[in-house]
Amino acid sequence: MEAIKPTGAKPGPRKLWFSAFGLLAAAALAIGVNMLADRFATNARVDLTQARLYTLSDGTRQVLAGLRDPIRLRLFYSRRLGAEIPVYGAYAERVRDMLAEFVAASGGKLRLEVLDPEPYSETEDRATALGLQAVPLDQAGEQVFFGLAASNVADDERTIPFFQPERERFLELDLTRLVYELSNPTRPVIGVLSALPLNGDPRAMMLRQPALAQPQVVMNQLRQFNTLRDVAPDAQVIDPEIRVLMLAHPQNLPETTLYAIDQFVMRGGRLLAMVDPHSEMQAARTQPGQPAANTSSNLDRLLNAWGVETVSDQVVLDLRGAWRVRAGANERVQAVDYVAWFAMQGDSLNRNELVTAQLEQVSVGSAGLVRQRLGATTEFTPLLTSSAQSMLMDAARVREQPNPTRILADFRADGRRHVIAARIRGAVRSAYPEGPPPLAEGQERAENMPAHKTGSDDVANLVVINDSDVLDDRFWVRVQDFFGQPLATPFAGNGSFIVNIAEQLGGSDALIGLRSRGESLRPFELVDEIRRTADAQYRQTERGLQERLEATERRLRELRQGTPVAPGERNQNQTLITPEQRAEIDRAREEIAATRRQLRSVQLELRRDIEALETRLRIANIAAVPFLVTLFAIFLAVLRQRRRAAARA
Repeated sequence: MEAIKPTGAKPGPRKLWFSAFGLLAAAALAIGVNMLADRFATNARVDLTQARLYTLSDGTRQVLAGLRDPIRLRLFYSRRLGAEIPVYGAYAERVRDMLAEFVAASGGKLRLEVLDPEPYSETEDRATALGLQAVPLDQAGEQVFFGLAASNVADDERTIPFFQPERERFLELDLTRLVYELSNPTRPVIGVLSALPLNGDPRAMMLRQPALAQPQVVMNQLRQFNTLRDVAPDAQVIDPEIRVLMLAHPQNLPETTLYAIDQFVMRGGRLLAMVDPHSEMQAARTQPGQPAANTSSNLDRLLNAWGVETVSDQVVLDLRGAWRVRAGANERVQAVDYVAWFAMQGDSLNRNELVTAQLEQVSVGSAGLVRQRLGATTEFTPLLTSSAQSMLMDAARVREQPNPTRILADFRADGRRHVIAARIRGAVRSAYPEGPPPLAEGQERAENMPAHKTGSDDVANLVVINDSDVLDDRFWVRVQDFFGQPLATPFAGNGSFIVNIAEQLGGSDALIGLRSRGESLRPFELVDEIRRTADAQYRQTERGLQERLEATERRLRELRQGTPVAPGERNQNQTLITPEQRAEIDRAREEIAATRRQLRSVQLELRRDIEALETRLRIANIAAVPFLVTLFAIFLAVLRQRRRAAARA
């Protein structure tokens, strides 16, 4: 009889040798794959972020591919900084990796050195001489560096004084900008004509507000790639060296200056016009006790002739994206949506236009409407548009009585989307077909006046924005002081929007897509939508309650005082409240109580909706991943069990 081998018998020596050989082969394969990957795939990685923040953009590759001369990069990084503060150590690895990708994509034009400026060393002296920022690490006074210095063959230098982890989202932009500046020494000229203190308010020290003396951040960004040149408000001719003319809140311009702007466009100049039905920046700088300044501006004489109309007596209100502001001192709710200030997101930004394609949001304050005039032959392309939850309100109401609570209570969406910024292209006719306007008494005509043109030489290209507050820092960027250096952290894409327009009008768009990446905080849109809807309903109901309450109080006074028999007289005979009047008072009080219950119900539902959504998100974040891992483990266990059963069979 043949013996049956026990199922639990030990494997033979030959099988053990095969198993050991398999383990050694697997280990050798893993080591070989790692060595090959380290040798040939150093920069290989998978970017799973929605905005592709860790992949070199096409704009960066275009700049690097266009390098003609070598550029030397020197990264000064104190290792002690990373050892003492791990956040900086991790960020230093990120910076080195990004610089390595720049070098790999430059075709040998970029050369990178990484230096450790130890205390009292020549490297530390070199970092200081190059203008890098030294930061004290401890109370003993030891200083550390974490900056970049770059130079080209002409010994032009650009630096990033200190890399801040808060600006990690803008790392690629900062590096590409530095390389771009060194490879493009000739900068386009942008003319700026404005009634706003964009380069700092000279009255700042008198007003005891030193922060107002600093230029707006967007102006500093424009200077990084362009040469800015002020244009006088009484200019008769626009300098021919100016490629792009930026008009920011132009007020009370004389006819001679309007004519100069008109002829600038007729000769092929590019125009960025920002008018405003109500400038919040100008209003904020009005001294208390002084009469309210005129805060509106327009270019109707020019724009109307070119087929564009900007409405200056109405302001666009938008519930979607409305800013939360502090309510009045007497308000029961501490914060309220101010629908005159709002951020445009999603489909409010034209994704087919390069200047807005990759922006997350743009914020405006008391903006107006831009529309094409009937019979216009130019191409009208919206860039910024309000949502369908918007309406128009008289600008005087926002200018004179900017009460967020009352404005929200009166808000009724009209279901239409209103254009706030648009691009206009096409052949246009001069607003002065008969020639230059007459000069004022005592004024002499400029000697360099060019010949009059009745129409554009080529296709006119201009952008019109009915809001100048897109330039105001408080609507899009936070500026903090870092050891004496200003650190700007955007929360909206206003700066990118303006700089993108200026660059595209000036003929350069290599950095537009890059600058627009990851510049704003992604809002929790669903929670915001629930809160705004409920808050608007609450404010409208509250306003109705207040009106009914005031009417009831007036009625109560009439009932208690009696019906007047003549102006200024009382009916002294009626001092008691009749049963009918008492019943009417009771009904009014019941109505007030019911309305108050309705208000509490609205607020309760608001909290319930948000809390329920947050609960679902917590469950999804905390339990979903372990649940999926458990399901996968169970699936593998079942699959393995079936394979074993099949092998035994």
